[in-house]
Amino acid sequence: MAAERVAELTKYGADFASSLALCGKTGYNETEIVRRPVACRGMRQAVLHRDAKNLKEGLIFMNAMFLVAAGAVLALGFAAAMFRRVKGQPVGTPQMEKISNAVSSGATAYLKRQYKGVAVFFAVVFCILLAMAAMGFLSYFTPFAFVTGGFFSGLAGFIGMKTATMANCRTANAASESLNRGLRVAFSAGSVMGFTVVGLGLLDLSFWYFFLRFWYTAVDPVASTELLIQNITSNMLTFGMGASSMALFARVGGGIFTKAADVGADLVGKVEAGIPEDDPRNPAVIADNVGDNVGDVAGMGADLYESYVGSIVSTCALAVAAGYGASGVSVPMLLAALGVLCSIVGSFFVKTKEGASQKNLLTALRTGTYIASALIAVCAWFAVHWLLPAEHATGVFIAVISGLVAGVAIGAITEYYTSDTYKPTRNLSASSETGSATVIISGLSLGMLSTVAPVVIVGVSVLLSYFCAGGVSDFNMGLYGVGVSAVGMLSTLGITLATDAYGPIADNAGGIAEMTHMPAEVRQRTDALDSLGNTTAATGKGFAIGSAALTALALIASYIDKVHQIKPDMALDLTITNPTTLIGLFIGGMLPFLFAALTMDAVGKAAQSIVVEVRRQFSTITGLMEGKAEPDYARCVDMCTRSAQKLMLAPALIAVIVPVVVGLILGVNGVAGLLAGTTVTGFVLAVMMANSGGAWDNAKKYIESGQHGGKGSDCHKAAVVGDTVGDPFKDTSGPAINILIKLTSMVSIVFAGLIVAVHLL
Repeated sequence: MAAERVAELTKYGADFASSLALCGKTGYNETEIVRRPVACRGMRQAVLHRDAKNLKEGLIFMNAMFLVAAGAVLALGFAAAMFRRVKGQPVGTPQMEKISNAVSSGATAYLKRQYKGVAVFFAVVFCILLAMAAMGFLSYFTPFAFVTGGFFSGLAGFIGMKTATMANCRTANAASESLNRGLRVAFSAGSVMGFTVVGLGLLDLSFWYFFLRFWYTAVDPVASTELLIQNITSNMLTFGMGASSMALFARVGGGIFTKAADVGADLVGKVEAGIPEDDPRNPAVIADNVGDNVGDVAGMGADLYESYVGSIVSTCALAVAAGYGASGVSVPMLLAALGVLCSIVGSFFVKTKEGASQKNLLTALRTGTYIASALIAVCAWFAVHWLLPAEHATGVFIAVISGLVAGVAIGAITEYYTSDTYKPTRNLSASSETGSATVIISGLSLGMLSTVAPVVIVGVSVLLSYFCAGGVSDFNMGLYGVGVSAVGMLSTLGITLATDAYGPIADNAGGIAEMTHMPAEVRQRTDALDSLGNTTAATGKGFAIGSAALTALALIASYIDKVHQIKPDMALDLTITNPTTLIGLFIGGMLPFLFAALTMDAVGKAAQSIVVEVRRQFSTITGLMEGKAEPDYARCVDMCTRSAQKLMLAPALIAVIVPVVVGLILGVNGVAGLLAGTTVTGFVLAVMMANSGGAWDNAKKYIESGQHGGKGSDCHKAAVVGDTVGDPFKDTSGPAINILIKLTSMVSIVFAGLIVAVHLL
């Protein structure tokens, strides 16, 4: 009998003294042991005990995975139902439909071109991973998991984008009937994005679990459940790298596209020409609407898909390290499945009345989110206590609740700092009385101040989840609690993402209302929905960034666990007195700033070309300003597309290259320092940029509502400049940083085997 098998069996407390002498020395296998009840009594008891334990854990995990698969079907089914509901709404006038089709065609053309370019990147990385697998650094499943992660992430974004571009004219038409109908159509379209992301994420998880279980069971039919789960989770962890890579390209590319068009349209249209926002005379107006969909819908969907699956698989890996086995792995899986049902229930409570204020509209959306969170909290109590031992269940449940509360709290804080119903944004709008310089200074100050509360919230959540989950007695149990906290925050992603994806749809609806000269009351309703969308987009970004911080902590722990799996006797020195760790920490702290600099510069370069083009068309197309000629919308769309494709490469590649280079030079300790530094500075910088940008945008809209002189005033022009600065803050650099945080961790996990084997220091 193999020594490791004997060692495994000794854990069950049978009398092994005579059994080993009679059975081990004579080479009996496990089947023979079970058949010899007298001579091998102790070993027989151990085998039977182990088999019973494996059977129980296997059944629990299998049932949980069937529920995950059911959750995937339920989420995708609900998304399909919402899609049919939106599609069944009237499209409005032929002119409205024409504009909507132009936006849809532009967005589709952009994504197709982007996916072709990204496919080259995926092919290159696939070959690299395959070569590493051939050298023994990775499993052969890793390259294929990488591809599926990227595919489903891109698919989620594409479906969300197609739905959003279909819904914009329908939302505008619904708003002509009532404010509530406009809200319901836009939110239903956003729900397609939210539940598609959740459904495809759970589908990807289910596929890989059932496939890997079949494979490893066929390879070793008598393997323990613990070993089986370890092999499965180790391989599943790697498809998060594909999802992260696709999300980064989608976020950065879409962000460059949308903000180049937005900045060009605002600076030349509003400030120089003095024409309204979304005026059909502006050549960049269609590109601006296209950008809303490829950036804030497709990009956000891919982003949160990656957070969702990343938090689940990293927590599953930590469950094995914590000794919870199949039951611990089942907890995040079951929470995700239950979250689908709770989010569906919550979505039915999103409604409002005619003439509702911004606060009333926010309350309508928040009601659905809060109900979903309350339901998942109740479900989590029963799920955790069913799966885990009583002495650990309550602590893990508190970890789940800490994540839920943290997500809601970060959303509320973001709303406070970015909504024009509260003092910070109103004070920011008042700073326009003294010019654009004070608007920019005040906006930067607001963003910096807004980082305090999210840091405290995440810190409290980490402490609660770590210590309540058993971190005092077992480090790995504490880390498992942190991972569960991230899963808890993302468990209601279906409805949370729906409120975020709603924003660009409402924005496009307002543009269509303006371009088709719909009645003033319709524009007022779409403006109300658009302003609400700005706030929900800001809170969605805050939520995404907060979840990224918790997910990144779980991924860092998974990285360290992966290193120990590869080389169990490897001693890590993660103190700041270790030069390699300290240098890695500095590089990691710098990385988000380098990334933000590259993305901001990309937006600036792309926007310059759009500004020049819009000026050219205004001056050369006869009758354009009088409304007698039509601008060349397609040229601006094409210019934004080409610029985004070219300029997104540098920021995207550094997220993949830097962790590998640091690892090859500084080793495992240097990479751990890099991940810690990137997580800390990236989280704070992302919050600051997202909230500053959101506040600048809503300060402008607050002035446009009639405050401080209203549209066309000097205050309005100053606020437009602030909004222009804030555009790449909130829609390009800020939200992309949270993907950077997670992608560096995923890359480090995938390349851990190579880094352990080959490093300079």
